[in-house]
Amino acid sequence: MITNGMMSSNTDLWSTPEDLFNELNDEYHFDLDVCADETNHKCARYYTEKQDGLSQKWDGTVWCNPPHGRKIAGWIKRCYEYGTTGGIAVMLIPSRTDTKWWHSYVMKASEIQFIKGRLKFGNSKNCAPFPSAIVIFSKSNSTAVHVCTREHRSNT
Repeated sequence: MITNGMMSSNTDLWSTPEDLFNELNDEYHFDLDVCADETNHKCARYYTEKQDGLSQKWDGTVWCNPPHGRKIAGWIKRCYEYGTTGGIAVMLIPSRTDTKWWHSYVMKASEIQFIKGRLKFGNSKNCAPFPSAIVIFSKSNSTAVHVCTREHRSNT
């Protein structure tokens, strides 16, 4: 269960809403969760913080819900690089269009899906204090980013 501390800047961990992941998994068929732990992983194969998913070999279709703090740029860069080398990486990230990493990497994604409303992460009764986006990096990266809005049931 998410505590009050998880709804503030006291944490950068935000557990993926199960129904959102299931919708995306039905479409992308994920092979590997690169940023998880024993309690919140979404794929049978996953890397924990101790294993350091950023330094591990990635293969197949990758799911990534990175810590939303200062280290997020490294995760976004790695997903971008994985996509440009033929892999597919799908990320759930905060929609921070004012950041350097957004313009350096997210704007080069194959697709950006802005989530209408705000997500309820984990078992929280409250919505996150920030908007979210699904970002897809794949070989089909081009200068013309496909942007859309994703409807999601747990939004308010």
